[in-house]
Amino acid sequence: MRIAYLHAGSIPSVYANGIHVMRMCDAFTAAGHDVTLYTLPGTHRADDPYTYYGVRHRFRIRRIPLPDADPASLRARAARVRALLVAETPDLAYGRDPYAVLAAADVAPVVYESHHVWDDRDALATESRLFAHPALRRVVVITHALAGDLQTAHAGTGLLPLRVAPDCADVPAAHGASPAPELPGRTGVPRVGYVGHLYEGRGIDLILELAAVLPGFDFHLVGGTPGDRAHWEAPCRLPNVHFHGHRPPGAVHAYVSAFDVVLAPYQQRVYTAGRSAETGRWASPMKVFEYMAHGRAMIASDLPVLREVLHDRVNCLLRPPDDTRAWADAVNELVTDGTLRRQLGRQARSEVLDRYTWRRRADDVLAGVFTGWGEAPPTAGRTPTPKPKPTASEAG
Repeated sequence: MRIAYLHAGSIPSVYANGIHVMRMCDAFTAAGHDVTLYTLPGTHRADDPYTYYGVRHRFRIRRIPLPDADPASLRARAARVRALLVAETPDLAYGRDPYAVLAAADVAPVVYESHHVWDDRDALATESRLFAHPALRRVVVITHALAGDLQTAHAGTGLLPLRVAPDCADVPAAHGASPAPELPGRTGVPRVGYVGHLYEGRGIDLILELAAVLPGFDFHLVGGTPGDRAHWEAPCRLPNVHFHGHRPPGAVHAYVSAFDVVLAPYQQRVYTAGRSAETGRWASPMKVFEYMAHGRAMIASDLPVLREVLHDRVNCLLRPPDDTRAWADAVNELVTDGTLRRQLGRQARSEVLDRYTWRRRADDVLAGVFTGWGEAPPTAGRTPTPKPKPTASEAG
């Protein structure tokens, strides 16, 4: 099946949405589909976006720029995407860009994926029009909490064709072996790790408090833009805290493997870049699944949305997001109790292999999309159209 993936963000970038999109396009390609990603031009320099993201397949990438961020420009870009789709005739348009997915609905059946409820009235109105369009086959959301809130936000549209599909991870071997990083710090000291952005609500202040009360452990924070890193690192005087800054998504696996205990200290309110959205109520953090895929013992915030996947003393330890003492006790317990640490890690990895791989997600979000519409999935009896190799302008 020819799939057009419609992305409103940039590739490559330092943002998590780019990782998610590239992983999904990789998984769709692994499933045998012919994938073209329509995206904004990159905001981060990378010679090869496929290597940067650590994906295995070189699906085609088309970059369609956006003049500015006002709604008229979003619709103008969507119209340009639609014109390309008319010429390239995909069997399905899939994406997280409501403007482009709505424009594509006049060209092909569409599947829309949502990771939050918009607080922008124009985007909400665009979603409502999309949800009423006869070409819409499915709305994919990452948590049950989001499914309920999205249905409420669009109650006037009727019952949405929702499918809950949490974020995922691949086992490290899927991306090949990465060289072990040379980590600063003391020899023989337990390493407590965090991987992800340093935005507000990610619990970075809690990690620094832990480092202060646990001077016998080294704490490593991997990720963050230069500005966000400077915000936390400049005033930090703790010798057992090490900031590593942004690393290519394809190279992060090696860092996670180097940690004894990993942290996911999300707070009640979690913000994206520049406080552009608050997503704590609906989050399905990729970081959590990546920790699990590595078989690392994890301590995570005890939040309702995380309990959709995480279970205390089964695949992690859950602790209140604002209780530093409880987190310190949990770190001590995992470091001193090797049996528990290994047990939690094994169970977490097993769950990823069974339920939360990108390949499984790709199959799940497409399963039955064409059923009941008087047509079969456009796969059998079709010879795939040869796809040219990405040019430098398309892939670089």
